[in-house]
Amino acid sequence: MKKSLSSIIIAAAIAVSFNAQAARDVAVKITKDKSYSTVHDGQELIKISRIQDTSHVIDGSFAKTSRPCPPFCINPMSIDERVETVAELEVIKFMETSMYRGDGMIIDARTPSWYKKGTIPGSVNIPFTMFEKDINGVELAEVFESIGAVERDEVNPFLLMAEGFGLMGGDLKTERWDFSNAKELLLWCNGPWCGQSPRAIRALLNAGYPAEKLYYYRGGMQMWQSLGLTTMKPTDMSVASK
Repeated sequence: MKKSLSSIIIAAAIAVSFNAQAARDVAVKITKDKSYSTVHDGQELIKISRIQDTSHVIDGSFAKTSRPCPPFCINPMSIDERVETVAELEVIKFMETSMYRGDGMIIDARTPSWYKKGTIPGSVNIPFTMFEKDINGVELAEVFESIGAVERDEVNPFLLMAEGFGLMGGDLKTERWDFSNAKELLLWCNGPWCGQSPRAIRALLNAGYPAEKLYYYRGGMQMWQSLGLTTMKPTDMSVASK
């Protein structure tokens, strides 16, 4: 038993030493002070870093510079003045904080065919079409419940009136849904030319989801890959198949 414990301690020390050396050897860092980020998506540890090959180029769909518009038109920087637009460092920070704590989700709002080709680590695939379902339907209700919203029973009219004035946490509630404990959502799709995450965000706002709990990563997979950041192929397609 002692020998086994000693082996574990030695192995851990070697791993720490190796990682420290590896960090010093990184030529292409995320920032000048950050070589990589290790984040936890609730199931496993994921290392976010950049490709070290400085001659590497992206290919396939994300190498294209021109697409027919419509539908592939350039999106504005802000989808809605109430929703914060973020870039790559903010996405990584979201992974390290909100996602790590379990009160935030990164949502790949693309269709499953795109998702299965590769995604940003830690992302959950909820296609934008799911957010555009009937606001009173079962499918949207299942999505809302999966992200922490609570369906309300019949609400007293006087309570609704108070909530309408912003009292009793009314800015986090609708007549049907209580979003008080709903997760912060960071949504993304294929890039500045992709309309899937903007449509998802607009649908969420129309359904009453609090704008302060929504973030828009405009760069999406186009910019994520352009910067050589880590991507992964999903092993669980259960959400994407719904």
